[in-house]
Amino acid sequence: MLRDLGIKGRVLALTLLPCIVLAIVLGGYFTWMRLQDMRLQLNEHGRVVAEQLAPLTAPAVAQGYDNRLQRILVQVLDQPDVRAVTVLDPHRNRLAHAGPTMLTPPPPSDPEGLTLVNGEQSTRILMPVLGRHLNLAEDSRTNDIRLLGWLELELSHQATLVRGYRSLLASLLLIGASLIVTAILALRMSGAISRPLQRIKLAVAQLKDGHLETRLPPLGSHEMDELGAGINRMAEALLSAREELQQSIDQATEDVRQNLETIEIQNIELDLARKEALEASRIKSEFLANMSHEIRTPLNGILGFTHLLQKSDLTPRQQDYLSTIEKSADSLLSIINEILDFSKIEAGKLVLDHIPFNLRDLIEDTLTILAPAAHDKSLELVSLIYRDTPLSLVGDPLRLKQVLTNLISNAIKFTHEGSIVVRAMVEDDHPDRAQLRISVQDTGIGLTDMDLRALFQAFSQADNSLSRQPGGTGLGLVISKRLIEQMGGEIGVDSIPDEGSDFWISLNLPKAREDIEDMPRLALAGHRAALFEPHPLARQALLHQLEDCGLEVVTFDQLDHLHAEIEQARQNGKPFTVAVLGITCEDIAPPQLGERIRTFEQLGCKPLMLCPTTELPAYHEAFPDAHAHIQSKPACTRKLERALTDLVMPQRPLQESLPPPSTRAPRVLCVDDNPANLLLVKTLLGDLGAEVTAVDNGHAAIEAVQQASFDLIFMDIQMPIMDGRETTVAIRRWEGETGTPPTPVVALTAHALANEKRALLQSGLDDYLTKPISDRQLSQVVLKWTGLALRGQVPYRPAPPSPEPVLSVLDAEEGLRLAAGKADLAADMLSMLLGSLGDDLRIIRDARATGDVSALLERVHRLHGATRYCGVPQLRAACQRSESLLKQSSPDAASALDDLEAAIERLREHARTTA
Repeated sequence: MLRDLGIKGRVLALTLLPCIVLAIVLGGYFTWMRLQDMRLQLNEHGRVVAEQLAPLTAPAVAQGYDNRLQRILVQVLDQPDVRAVTVLDPHRNRLAHAGPTMLTPPPPSDPEGLTLVNGEQSTRILMPVLGRHLNLAEDSRTNDIRLLGWLELELSHQATLVRGYRSLLASLLLIGASLIVTAILALRMSGAISRPLQRIKLAVAQLKDGHLETRLPPLGSHEMDELGAGINRMAEALLSAREELQQSIDQATEDVRQNLETIEIQNIELDLARKEALEASRIKSEFLANMSHEIRTPLNGILGFTHLLQKSDLTPRQQDYLSTIEKSADSLLSIINEILDFSKIEAGKLVLDHIPFNLRDLIEDTLTILAPAAHDKSLELVSLIYRDTPLSLVGDPLRLKQVLTNLISNAIKFTHEGSIVVRAMVEDDHPDRAQLRISVQDTGIGLTDMDLRALFQAFSQADNSLSRQPGGTGLGLVISKRLIEQMGGEIGVDSIPDEGSDFWISLNLPKAREDIEDMPRLALAGHRAALFEPHPLARQALLHQLEDCGLEVVTFDQLDHLHAEIEQARQNGKPFTVAVLGITCEDIAPPQLGERIRTFEQLGCKPLMLCPTTELPAYHEAFPDAHAHIQSKPACTRKLERALTDLVMPQRPLQESLPPPSTRAPRVLCVDDNPANLLLVKTLLGDLGAEVTAVDNGHAAIEAVQQASFDLIFMDIQMPIMDGRETTVAIRRWEGETGTPPTPVVALTAHALANEKRALLQSGLDDYLTKPISDRQLSQVVLKWTGLALRGQVPYRPAPPSPEPVLSVLDAEEGLRLAAGKADLAADMLSMLLGSLGDDLRIIRDARATGDVSALLERVHRLHGATRYCGVPQLRAACQRSESLLKQSSPDAASALDDLEAAIERLREHARTTA
């Protein structure tokens, strides 16, 4: 509490509080003592009165003179403090009484002496009247103790209390006077302290406000004068410092003014330099785009016509020449892509995607592509993906695959024997993200410390000698490093010369929703598999893959041991269902392998052979009817599982080939100003069975669209007079004015900038193909946007009703699998689908009534996408059939839409009845 008081309040508190406490204690003590003394005096006075009255009343009591006794008692009342008096006989019966009724209870009887009782208002005394009281002379008293009666005397406390109150009042007046004097002295003392402090406070406030000329006069005490002198010295120092600071500020202001003039000149120069840099960047971007277009355009013709020539009748030497031309063109395209990627990264133009992908599929696809190059050098390619590694992730799979391709390609280049192992493991796992480590380990030539220092520098290679064998630009690792860093990860290498290298990537990626295809399969559960693979790491990788498929696996490193164990297992009643054999021609020749296969099949064990890609022709030639039993190394998990499932549970053969569908050839318009590219696309599409119209400029394309109807338009982007974007905008404008359904437009361009696809889609184009293109890409795009199949593709055909299985309206187990085993998520997805069915059905019926095919197709496609995440197989099949027939403009689309509406009604009714 004292903390909240000022100095004056503290002095008063410290002065008055002890005085008040001491005065209260002493005054109370002395007042109490005074009251005790007066009470004792009162009791003594009563005793004296009783002793004096006893001899006076004894004769009257003895002789029975009641009147005399009464007069004596009345006279006794004149004594101070006597309130009442009574004379009693020996039996305590009243003989005479004077005064009011006694208030205090009677004291106990004591024949030998005086007794008394103190009350709040009075004191009652009882004294025996004895025979010795008959003689008034003190010296003539006898020892006669004969009891004549009793004398009761009541003394009033009123006078005593009045005297006590007077004493208390006097004490209080004295204490009050003392406290007043003390307060006056404390006030004078606190004022002597607080007034100088107040003056010091005001002076400090003035100094704070900048009045440094303020000085304190003498304050009246030695200590205060010293404090004031110190403040005065501080003010003088501050005044001096301010004057010096002002001089410095003036000097600095002058310097800043001069510097600002210099900076302004530099800013003008920097602005000019910035504009020049932006212009240079723009020119560089345009140069990259033009260079990409100019280089890819002739490459498109070279690669396209090379593919066309390879399909014709050629001699082996001509085929060899064409193969060499194709490889050279692919190498040139790879180098161009690396240079363009490096340029885009340097210019900050590279934008990464964030889409879901499967890590295992990405690694296995990369190894599949690079397997022929490794097998040409008799290298073993192995992928080890640890079981706790999350597979469904979100990122840029194309760029990550580019990095892995570069690392694995380098490993193949610099490894002459041994193996290349790709490992994927999780370093830190969280509910929504995972820290991954992917490594590529080889047994190649390794790297020295000098090689490691220059490894991630542009246009640098581990072997820069003139006699080096591997080619390339030296940009691969630089691009990989930049890509990984842009993904938020890091890349590094551990290497020992002549022993090998271990390149590793560390990435932190978000997790995606679990893929339904990655959930455990039941088809192979409970079956036993025998695995033969001489290479230890490859055997371990295959073991993991087979166990992930649900098989019980026993591994062998010798083929004879496997053969003996298969026979023994059959005799013991635990036969092996399948045998997976990782073989090469060095391990066993194809004829001998044929005998082994027949033996295994006789024992009820179906073999699946895994061989290098370079040896596939030899095995296919030796076993022309065993294509389902042979796969290339390294094994892909999905392909391996499908092949084993087909071996364990072979599919029933199709009854009869369906008659060719009643579909027409797609009508395609090709627009390109380059005659070679235009001829190539026209030839590729014509060979695939499409009806092709070719024009070489935008104006001709607009006229062609206005004169005829097309299913798809392939549009070159960079054309003179009117480019592809302007042509597309004009076509879209004409379609809007005439009410013509929009025709899908797919860009054919050689540009390779990162923002090119977004710009094209914003211009009204529907899809994007980068040159060089192949017939496979063209056929896939045509099927995607028209629903019409080219030659060699199978369009959607409604299956005959007889073998078609009966699909359930609502499959709870399927919905749970699609929701990755999460019941709450499955319920939410189904609830969202059911909530939107009413609007979907209404829009579908309105679109059918108005004949709006585009709105109808858009709504059916949207509903089809929603059914893929719910256990509604009947509705999903109806959506798929309707969408496919709508894209083909098939006359059966109406009946398919009727089935779709019926499927929607059935699902809604089923949901209402089970709710």
